[in-house]
Amino acid sequence: MVNSMLVKWVDSKPYTRNLIPGESIYWEVHRKINGIDYRYWDPKRSKLAAFLVCKGKTFPFDVKTSVLYLGAANGTTVSHISDMTPAGKIFAVEVAKNPFRELLALAEKRGNIIPILEDANHPEIYERLVGQVDIMYQDISQRNQTEIFIRNSRMLKSGGVGYLMLKARCIDVTASPIKMFEECRKDIENAGFKILEMVRLDPYEKDHAAFVVSK
Repeated sequence: MVNSMLVKWVDSKPYTRNLIPGESIYWEVHRKINGIDYRYWDPKRSKLAAFLVCKGKTFPFDVKTSVLYLGAANGTTVSHISDMTPAGKIFAVEVAKNPFRELLALAEKRGNIIPILEDANHPEIYERLVGQVDIMYQDISQRNQTEIFIRNSRMLKSGGVGYLMLKARCIDVTASPIKMFEECRKDIENAGFKILEMVRLDPYEKDHAAFVVSK
């Protein structure tokens, strides 16, 4: 269940309480609720928001949550997680230099984001910095995305929750997404995870599914 202190719903749309009142990250809509600044969490721009709008139920975030975020890009979703975890830490891993510059600028303003310029295929490089986290979230467009998720999962605490935003067409453009989802399910279960739920992200993200697992 989504903590109403972390996410506000207005007209069936999710909003997060802005960590830096009045500041926008990607020209998102703002609303004042009881005098507090909230930012619209656009499901067309964030797969985690799409997961919520598509009736995803597992949402263990809290103000002190620690998160390993793989594929942070320029920090759109990271910024909303930052809103929700003001006393937590977000280890945001991104390999591409151009979006990382924007991520770095975001982290300079928000003290709970630790940007890491590295390839998620090599978690051994940043594992000592990260340690153990409560939540692991991955949004990476590579064929071996499930393998990357499993490889990084050693940084997820026992009992922690992982989110794998699976992009079926990135694994095999010729195969049916349903087949790719089923193969991913088997790989995750064989790696020792319990699948809590699988949510398709249509119409916001075509041929995508959110796998939510516990360790």
